[in-house]
Amino acid sequence: MEKSLTLYELNLLVRDAIEMSLDEEYWVEAELSEMREVRGHCYMELVQKDAFGSTPVARASAKCWKTTWERLRPRFERTTGQTLHAGMKVLLRVTANFHEAFGFSWIVSDIDPTYTIGDMARKRMEIVAKLKEAGVFDLQKELSLPLFTQRIAVISSENAAGYEDFCNQLNNNDFGFSFQVKLFAATMQGEAVEKGIIAALDSINADLENFDCVVIIRGGGATADLSGFDTLALAENVANFPLPVITGIGHERDESVLDMVSFLRVKTPTAAAAYLIDHLAVTAQRVEQCYQRIAAHISERLATHSYRLSMLSGNLVLTVEKAFLRERHRLEMLRHRAESLDPNLLLQRGYSITLKNGKAVRNAGELKSGDIIETRLATGIVQSEVVKSKS
Repeated sequence: MEKSLTLYELNLLVRDAIEMSLDEEYWVEAELSEMREVRGHCYMELVQKDAFGSTPVARASAKCWKTTWERLRPRFERTTGQTLHAGMKVLLRVTANFHEAFGFSWIVSDIDPTYTIGDMARKRMEIVAKLKEAGVFDLQKELSLPLFTQRIAVISSENAAGYEDFCNQLNNNDFGFSFQVKLFAATMQGEAVEKGIIAALDSINADLENFDCVVIIRGGGATADLSGFDTLALAENVANFPLPVITGIGHERDESVLDMVSFLRVKTPTAAAAYLIDHLAVTAQRVEQCYQRIAAHISERLATHSYRLSMLSGNLVLTVEKAFLRERHRLEMLRHRAESLDPNLLLQRGYSITLKNGKAVRNAGELKSGDIIETRLATGIVQSEVVKSKS
């Protein structure tokens, strides 16, 4: 019977074999299925999935020791704008390591962030293609911001510095405009971003008539994981939302899919606030211009009517004066006629007037014997009794 080995002895043989046969560094493409930090060291679980599905065809553990991780992590996050997380494709430089007590793992000495950037860009392109195929990619761009946009629904982390900056910018604007802001708290980092923002959008949609637009903001602190803003479900919800959605989630380089489908993308929360203030200032200027045009139009109409009234007044005076002159002339003519018909003038010329009972006698047949008549002369009155002769 052959001599048996202890497990420790066997593992030592494995270690020696690996150290002799795998003594180089290798660049390996893999997907992170898990990642955690313990006492400054980074522990990763790597997988490779079937090209036509999601079934893993290979698995391995990897470690990045503290001194190396402190150098690689900031460079990766600064370049990609994201933290390493599950589901991310990575290109790692590794060496084989087998420890008799802890087993096999790959030791990470470098990470190529450009590989991950390329993979993220590919995923974004796939999502954008699906959105365009569904006809929703440009729906937000077809909306218009209301002229008096003052009721703002904000989706942000409750204690985020970016939210505080946004509110301060709005409240301290130079124009004295008043804004009503309501926060819908959501996680703005990591895998919970999609679920949190969609839930917030649902809450806003239930109270839609009380808001003019939605602002999604984050900011402050070190570079954080922004991968949650590159998901199909989140993009579809924002693209189909009935109110304009403004994003200010802190991307300095590439746009996220959320940025692409939103009504407007700005870099920072304060930039989002500045945009809303400027929009309202333009509206106020338009209102002032309309007021000035209306006032000018009214002044012009008043001036025109005043001129017409002045002309009418002048014409009225002339018309009245002419009417007075005409009537005065007519009265003068009537006076002359009346004077010419004055009986006294006839009496002065030698004529007389015979009256019976105060009425002029024009026909002798009107008289009978015994009637008393008066004869008026130019000087004096003579009374007579009528005596008719017998023929």
